[in-house]
Amino acid sequence: MSEQKKTVKKKKKQKRKMTPFLRLICYLIIAASVFLLVEVAKEIYTTVELRKQLAEVQQKYQEVQDESAYLLQEREKLTDPDYVQSYARGNYMLSREGEQIFYLPENEDK
Repeated sequence: MSEQKKTVKKKKKQKRKMTPFLRLICYLIIAASVFLLVEVAKEIYTTVELRKQLAEVQQKYQEVQDESAYLLQEREKLTDPDYVQSYARGNYMLSREGEQIFYLPENEDK
């Protein structure tokens, strides 16, 4: 019985031993796996950063579009003589001959 146990132990020891070639293969597989994981992590980080930049650029683009639309409306308004006259009176205190302009303070109690 003890002889049988010894042979079983020897077989287990023989199975546990890895040849240097197998160790090299295992190390290469582990190294390749780590390298690939690092590269994937870099790509994910780059993708996240690019999406942030894209969102910022889209927001700026929308702001520029809104400003452009506003400026186009202002340009259209400036072709109207009544609007130009009203704008000049309100912003530059221009008046017609013989007119007096009075500005009343705004009521804050409203």
